[in-house]
Amino acid sequence: MNLIEHYVNGKKFAGKSKRTGKVFNPATGEQSAEVKLATGTDLDETVKVAKKAFHEWSNKTPLYRARILFKFKELIEKYSDELTKSIVAEHGKVFEDARGSLTRGLEVVEFACGIPQMLKGEYTENVGTNVDSWSLRQPLGVCAGITPFNFPAMVPMWMFPMAIACGNTFILKPSEKDPSCSIRLAELFSEAGLPDGVLNVVNGDKEAVDAIIKNKDISAVSFVGSTPIAKYIYENCAKNEKRVQALGGAKNHCVVMPDCDLDQAVNGLMGAAYGSAGERCMAQSVAVAVGNIGDKLVNSLAKKVENLKVGPGMDKNSEMGPLVTKEHLNKVKGYVDLGVKEGAKLVVDGRKLSLQGYENGFYMGGCLFDQVKKDMRIYKEEIFGPVLSVIRVKNFNEALQLVNDHEYGNGVSIFTRDGDTGRTFSSKAQIGMVGINIPIPVPVAFHSFGGWKRSLFGDQHMHGPEGVRFYTKLKTVTSRWPSGLRSDPEFTMPTMK
Repeated sequence: MNLIEHYVNGKKFAGKSKRTGKVFNPATGEQSAEVKLATGTDLDETVKVAKKAFHEWSNKTPLYRARILFKFKELIEKYSDELTKSIVAEHGKVFEDARGSLTRGLEVVEFACGIPQMLKGEYTENVGTNVDSWSLRQPLGVCAGITPFNFPAMVPMWMFPMAIACGNTFILKPSEKDPSCSIRLAELFSEAGLPDGVLNVVNGDKEAVDAIIKNKDISAVSFVGSTPIAKYIYENCAKNEKRVQALGGAKNHCVVMPDCDLDQAVNGLMGAAYGSAGERCMAQSVAVAVGNIGDKLVNSLAKKVENLKVGPGMDKNSEMGPLVTKEHLNKVKGYVDLGVKEGAKLVVDGRKLSLQGYENGFYMGGCLFDQVKKDMRIYKEEIFGPVLSVIRVKNFNEALQLVNDHEYGNGVSIFTRDGDTGRTFSSKAQIGMVGINIPIPVPVAFHSFGGWKRSLFGDQHMHGPEGVRFYTKLKTVTSRWPSGLRSDPEFTMPTMK
């Protein structure tokens, strides 16, 4: 059995822990590897390595760091197929979807290559007579990232390239369900010339997470996962005086107006609800049918959901792959059972899907609910699977109110031909990311990603300009040089004249 170890100080690291976790191939249901699960001691040893590396790395010029990032970018492109296959093998998503997620991570690396420009400060001459003032951004120290199973390349690359470009060192704790891609990315970064100890990967579970929270030498923590864990990370990192951004769960709505291009809306919903088997924090899991569009929308969706091509991720004909683990598959099926019990109409039932030759794989077909009500758990809770709920409302104002009343505020979309409707919706929706005729409104790397309400704990969003601000601290210098003149002491609040 293949044993996946940690990657610390530029090489594989076994650590002291005897505990391991199981890694599966979701397509077949077979175990493919074991992964080392770190102890708190293993994590603390890694922090010492990263802290030692910080002194030299933080003193490198931004241009020096950028040149290593450029080489890293080239290596990601060179080994794109290998990295993509690794994602498919351990997560299960189809090959082109996995490649797309790798590309969205690569975009952040490309953005980070411009770090010399982004770290420029501001300068003002003569804020007072012969007094100048300027600001600069400096790195924090050792930073850590805790990332989810659904994007084993993209989400880590939303964190560590920005942190490292800003002059920090980084410890990545990827999901123990699919750790191989993160290890390989770290190896490629080393190959690009990154000094040992700047990027380290420590595999683990809650024990490793708690060690990250408690270690006093970790200055900042980035997290993506469920809302209960995001809240736990946020609260406990704050208690330990760390800077923290913790991105949580979602229940993303897609408002379908009567005047929309229905084919565009249906196709958008299909990709957004069932792509990656619904295991996306930006998946559209609720379609809000406004006015008289409901029957047409449900009928059009039903035909496409019934014909959804489900299969292994490496099959070019597959549109949707398996779920990540058997436990998660059973959890999602349990939500479908619950929806039926709550009284929603199950228009398409994918629970009993079985693929010949892949009977042990973690598959289910797409599920489509109609007549969902806002007090049902399948509406209120994040399912994180290929389940789309249709809820019907009378008009635009009711749709907007429905969106704004939900506890989550990650992403939302509206499909309409009316510019005033689109503009009003984008202004009034209490959601962090809004799409107009765009089903998955994930910002590009030079903007920033993040939700509102219980979808984000912390002050700053991820990557882009917000990422630079998160991974640096601002320093302002005020300077006056002696002119030979002497002045008397001043005992009042200084003001500039």
